[in-house]
Amino acid sequence: MPTAAVLALAVLAAYLLGSIPFAVVVSKAFGLSDPRSYGSGNPGATNVLRSGNKKAALLTLLGDALKGWVAVFAAQCLALGDTAVGLVALAVFFGHLFPVFLKFKGGKGVATAAGVLIALEWPLGLAVLATWLLVAFVSRYSSLAAVVAAALAPVYVALSQGTNGQIVVVGILAMALIGKHWQNIQRLLAGQESKIGSKKKA
Repeated sequence: MPTAAVLALAVLAAYLLGSIPFAVVVSKAFGLSDPRSYGSGNPGATNVLRSGNKKAALLTLLGDALKGWVAVFAAQCLALGDTAVGLVALAVFFGHLFPVFLKFKGGKGVATAAGVLIALEWPLGLAVLATWLLVAFVSRYSSLAAVVAAALAPVYVALSQGTNGQIVVVGILAMALIGKHWQNIQRLLAGQESKIGSKKKA
């Protein structure tokens, strides 16, 4: 078990890594508008896609997923213990949701959560990712795919006989992700949600 100081540093580092706003960084690098200024206003890959630049959206997706994976993988390599790894996983995820670099107004966390889950248990991560892809392909709604995938993630952990700690961590991730999609859920119910690939609106 790491000392309190080591654990605190690991959690802080994970949070700061999660706070890196790849949607904003990539958009600026490509000379695009700030993703917070159009569409849903969300600094995430789906909204960057509304700019029409698929390469920028893909890089945003990879960056957001990679930071989740790197944080958890590093904690595992350092043998910090299951509890510490779980805290690091939550820290990098909540860093994305509430980034200090964007005044705590971040993205929805789908890609970062996927990276975290793949690092925790790659079959779990792939199962959740496959669920998102299937629902997104059928419905063309990124938000619906995210909510369904998040809701099923704890179920997948339980079916795979994951530890209690994994169930708790994944459960928290799922509830937070669904909570961040609450307005999307309202728009889905009202038939007003934008589909994947729809063009940006000021």
